[in-house]
Amino acid sequence: MSKMKEKCAVFGVYGTGFDAARLTFFGLYALQHRGQEGSGIVTSDGSELHAFRNSGLVNQIYTEDVIKGLPGSIAIGHNRYSTSKGGSTEHLQPVIGRDRQIAVAHNGNLPSTVLLENFLNKKGISPQNLNDSELMAEAIKYYVARGKSLPDAVKLAFPLFTGAFSLVIMNHDTLVAVRDEYGIRPLCIGKLNGGYIVSSETCALDTVHAKFLREVEPGEMVVINKKGLKSTTIAPANLKLDIFEFIYFSRPDSYLLGKNVDAVRREMGVQLAREAIIDADLVVPVPDSGISAAQGFAEASGIPYYNAIVKNRYIGRSFIAPDQHMREWMVRMKLNPIRAAVEGKRVILIDDSIVRGTTSSAIVALLREAGAREVHFISSSPPYRYPDFYGMDVPEQDHLIAFNKSQEEIRAYLNADSLHYLSYEGLIASTGLPESTFCAACFTGVYPIDIRERTSGVRPAPIWVTQQPTLFSASQPQE
Repeated sequence: MSKMKEKCAVFGVYGTGFDAARLTFFGLYALQHRGQEGSGIVTSDGSELHAFRNSGLVNQIYTEDVIKGLPGSIAIGHNRYSTSKGGSTEHLQPVIGRDRQIAVAHNGNLPSTVLLENFLNKKGISPQNLNDSELMAEAIKYYVARGKSLPDAVKLAFPLFTGAFSLVIMNHDTLVAVRDEYGIRPLCIGKLNGGYIVSSETCALDTVHAKFLREVEPGEMVVINKKGLKSTTIAPANLKLDIFEFIYFSRPDSYLLGKNVDAVRREMGVQLAREAIIDADLVVPVPDSGISAAQGFAEASGIPYYNAIVKNRYIGRSFIAPDQHMREWMVRMKLNPIRAAVEGKRVILIDDSIVRGTTSSAIVALLREAGAREVHFISSSPPYRYPDFYGMDVPEQDHLIAFNKSQEEIRAYLNADSLHYLSYEGLIASTGLPESTFCAACFTGVYPIDIRERTSGVRPAPIWVTQQPTLFSASQPQE
């Protein structure tokens, strides 16, 4: 499929009185949507770190024997979807060195690793074949090996981390959570039975029955050990949460910045109903990414909502092939319309975004083959024109359909009767938060964290692409 992917999920447990590995398993299970390539857990029994990492889904790789082989009351876990260095098991996380003194789990991406590589080279440590997460771990380990406490080592290495990161780090007796000063990726803290949980999303706190305390602030380091929880600001906060956490990445039952994700997505649909007036019979979501926005659109427009596309949830990612022909076959394997619901109907099809356009065009084709009289495609986000360097796995800019084609050309490519995007202003309004809260680089081309040597890979969208015409429903008279 041509959906974008988030890089990772992180989860940490300290001293809850429960089996830390088992809690981490449940937490990672709840965060499976953030990474499906592989998973890992590291625990501490107070004197030794124990680790397990493997490719596959959480419920496939963790057996009872695996969990029993991970003793201790401190743990960190990680689900991975790679954005660098390919997909081999060699780069699965948490990162743990041969000396097994610390373990690091990272959600995010460093667009530039020059500072880290120069630092390590000067210290006699080869950065060759290391991805960004492994480079970060090596820098922290350097300071730990020279007698620094884990929190001090993290603080000293922090200025070398040029990019987006939410980290959970552990040694034998301490758990550390730290977030970059822009807070591009989410991270939160919960309390359970006298101990603490750290998680990428609040939904995982709910799963393990932890009480949500608060989000880790941008530029904050949280240290948890036998003395309790201590917070230190190591960089001034300048919040720029990736707005795609609201659009697509986070689970609908999670909360970000005090807002329920599902409620925000529904509001996107409400806003779309104001912006795109279409005469139609049904509002149909692309499962599962378009459901919340489609429900909001249906409620606001008065057009009936119908789950008219059935999703096969048992197709693993191992079947995904990179070429366009196989992507189209994947759509047919994974999604199937209900002919009786759409035949002869004017359908409004809603999804969260359009990336390459291959999947979207294939879904439109499925609805037409099932007898839909009209198909109007609506995206609950603006045109996606710029690459991401902060932890999303998206195509290069030349492969982003909205970078190369005008809105009318995209409509024709999708073979839709009309095409509508949520306006950028409507997107921000749907969150109920100020525009300054967010990183929206994929829409605006404005990168809050300097992408340094990656700047050459970004070009402004052509004027003829960004000047969009007003599109009408084919069933409405055009003036």
